[in-house]
Amino acid sequence: MKSNRKTILSKMFKIVVFSCFLLSISALQKDTLPRKVPSLDGRIIGGESVDIKNYPYQLSLQYLGSHICGASIISAKWAVTAAHCTDGSSALLLSVRAGSSIRGSGGQVISVKKIHQNPQYDSSTIDYDISLLELSSNLKFEAGVNVVGLPKVNQQLPVGKLSVVSGWGTLKEGGSTSSQLQAVRVTVVSNEECNAAYGGRSITDRMMCAGEKVGGKDACQGDSGGPLVVDGELIGIVSWGYGCARPSYPGVYASVPNLREFISKVSGI
Repeated sequence: MKSNRKTILSKMFKIVVFSCFLLSISALQKDTLPRKVPSLDGRIIGGESVDIKNYPYQLSLQYLGSHICGASIISAKWAVTAAHCTDGSSALLLSVRAGSSIRGSGGQVISVKKIHQNPQYDSSTIDYDISLLELSSNLKFEAGVNVVGLPKVNQQLPVGKLSVVSGWGTLKEGGSTSSQLQAVRVTVVSNEECNAAYGGRSITDRMMCAGEKVGGKDACQGDSGGPLVVDGELIGIVSWGYGCARPSYPGVYASVPNLREFISKVSGI
């Protein structure tokens, strides 16, 4: 049965995390609490440790100071992530860490001023899986902190080209998250091939796929919302998939070219 990166493991994890948060944040005012703990998705498998200076657009999206998802810098004041990373959450509880290869220390930490989640996001199909994060203050561009390029509206997907996905997710399915930034190269596949792999019409026009037929390389828990980049342009946002790095099941990403108009409308970029 097809599952996604918001599946049984994710749901069980949310239950445990939510129980812990109830104990730790009970003193907060009721109206500041999110309706649910943000989803934790995606992980880099089959990659290697990398330096943030080579991936300066990479952000760690943090919930009460703990890493939950990846995100990408698109300007000094704006970042982009997956909608399932922000769904039900409050901007008051979110921040981003930039410029550090280590997910829990160093770099610049800036709070999120406002979440601009795509109003068409569908949690049952994971369609329109994109949110823009308006930051409370500007990022300072320096080594390890810079923007990623953006594609044109409806730009053709680079099927067959190698892309790079990065993040702090777990190194194997069911494992623990990595403290050191990881990256792996995966091949962009057509939506037709991806739909055939998933056996139906699961892959919409707002999605794209990348992976290897033999498996072994993928994103997974902890990488959701992070960047998939081709030739310096943000092509995809880590979204969902069947397991992690399994043969014949490419990872599914939100398609930035097909969601580019939303980015421009909200941020002006």
